[in-house]
Amino acid sequence: MKSNDGSTLQNILAEGKKEFLEKGFKDASLRSIVKQAGMTTGAFYGYFPDKAALFKALVSPAAEELRELYLDAMHSFDAMTEEQKAAEMHAYSQKSLDRIMDYVYDHLDAFKLIACSSDGTEYEDYIDSLVEIEVESTFRFIETLRALGYCVRDIRPDLVHIVASSYFTGIFEPVAHGMPKDEAVRYIASLMDFYGAGWDKLLGI
Repeated sequence: MKSNDGSTLQNILAEGKKEFLEKGFKDASLRSIVKQAGMTTGAFYGYFPDKAALFKALVSPAAEELRELYLDAMHSFDAMTEEQKAAEMHAYSQKSLDRIMDYVYDHLDAFKLIACSSDGTEYEDYIDSLVEIEVESTFRFIETLRALGYCVRDIRPDLVHIVASSYFTGIFEPVAHGMPKDEAVRYIASLMDFYGAGWDKLLGI
């Protein structure tokens, strides 16, 4: 990628974002992007090797940082004592989710691209990657509860995955539907109440 023509690069990124948001990655036209950016296709290749690289440039920084924020939250929770984990699980989850939503809304276009337009890119399974982190964390928490003497029900791994997947789908619904942040915060609080009570019921605690 060239680095000596910032205005041209910004034009490409801006027009690429518009095209991907409107049509999705698969149906987005590289010809349309370069035309709207006021350049030729040949000139475009001086900045990006293909359409996929342009999409990655638009979403990768925010996507990777959010994953790291989520992993850091899991690691911080793992560092607590077993008693702290049991006592603070719901409050900690809410605090972590608030942080995540702040970050998502600070980088809203990138996450709207991931949620709505990433089919056919390496980011089409991005939300699933967060689900896998959640599933692993859930099973670690179950072992913590058992170590503390709680009689926790056995729960099938596929059910844990289904619940975690529906949870993360719910988290990104405000993004996909263009919900203002203040509405999203209220929605997420209700979602947390629902899933917190649901997990307690499933685990029998």
